[in-house]
Amino acid sequence: MQHILDAIMAGDTAGEDFANLSLPESYRAAFVKKDEVDMFEGVPSKEKDPRKSLHVDEVAMPELGPGEALVAVMASAINYNTVWTSIFEPVSTFGFLERYGRQSELTKRHDLPYHVVGSDLSGVVLRTGPGVTRWKPGQEVVAHCLSVELEDPDGHDDTMLDPQQRIWGFETNFGGLAHVALVKANQLMPKPDHLTWEEAASPGLVNCTAYRQLVSKNGGDMKQGDNVLIWGASGGLGGFATQYALNGGATPVCVVSNAEKEKIARSMGAELVINRAEEGYKFWKDERTQDPKEWKRFGAKIRELTGGEDIDIVFEHPGRETFGASVFVTRKGGTITTCASTSGYMHEYDNRYLWMNLKKIISSHFANYRESWEANRLVAKGKIHPTLSRTYTLDEVGQASLDVHHNAHQGKVGVLCLAPEEGLGVRDHDMRDAHLPAINRFRGV
Repeated sequence: MQHILDAIMAGDTAGEDFANLSLPESYRAAFVKKDEVDMFEGVPSKEKDPRKSLHVDEVAMPELGPGEALVAVMASAINYNTVWTSIFEPVSTFGFLERYGRQSELTKRHDLPYHVVGSDLSGVVLRTGPGVTRWKPGQEVVAHCLSVELEDPDGHDDTMLDPQQRIWGFETNFGGLAHVALVKANQLMPKPDHLTWEEAASPGLVNCTAYRQLVSKNGGDMKQGDNVLIWGASGGLGGFATQYALNGGATPVCVVSNAEKEKIARSMGAELVINRAEEGYKFWKDERTQDPKEWKRFGAKIRELTGGEDIDIVFEHPGRETFGASVFVTRKGGTITTCASTSGYMHEYDNRYLWMNLKKIISSHFANYRESWEANRLVAKGKIHPTLSRTYTLDEVGQASLDVHHNAHQGKVGVLCLAPEEGLGVRDHDMRDAHLPAINRFRGV
């Protein structure tokens, strides 16, 4: 891979020269093994350690198919789906690969005894398969994580409704935490010129998810003046939701877990911030019983901050821990948009507050290509900024995943793949200088 990295680092290698670069038979990647799916059996979730299950080693270069591209990955990032894959919860992802492998001769490539993980990347196109015309070798790109066959009519209004929709690197193989990734060409988008490789890789999954969940007509359809409750407002997902609320003329009510994260939320321009550590909310009396008095106390705090107004849209992603409170505090006719459920999938809420007040729960899952393109365009224009807080090397991917698993991070956690160090890949230095304070705020710089 060194000759490929040299060509990228040169900065002036022509596209035809990239196309003529030889590809190695194998490449380094982070992966889990099929024969280790039971390694954490009987271990509580929080004690499952991704450092034990994520391996970094050589894997075989996959065959390139029609409509696909091979990308040299300069940087990637950690998402919660990598944590789920690494601890084999809620199910082993090898079931996804097996089902995908039964679809066609070509998809059999994905059904392997190892699963290369990662749903973000920034890098350079190396090869494109038959039928690809928009993208050429040598182009600098980022990738969104929607993998879809587009052979079913249901996917042509909204590709997220396609029955063959999958999340690349989670429900498919050959993900982005590697030196090379295999993607569909319609996952590719231009890399923002003012960002480093690691910064450009970090928005992908969470930025697109936040855009659909909050802004798109397929999600919250946010409008100016809306009060938006954002859980985990300084995190990878919530940090983008906070930016979209502010940019869109809404008022974010940001919920954070400590003083450091409160500082980050305020640095983005949020004025209404609830620090859970200070307020001491306990929405559950025990693991089976919620406490409606705490919902009411939480709602009173929100009204105190908003001047007596309730929440129009709740940006929900913690799930079980917070969902009852989210439903309660939403205004009559308001909307709860939900994804992820990082604290548990089995949501419980008092349906009287939903049903009798005509509230809506809208499920939201990643984003279609158009939504992803718009989200990336806003990053490229400097309207939305990365939430990168720390970057690891590919060999440290287990530790990076453990940090996310234990919520010992803020914003996004990046991973250098082929990039030899941080800070590389910037093409527009003037634009970068103009936006540097916003780019750096999650790093505490």
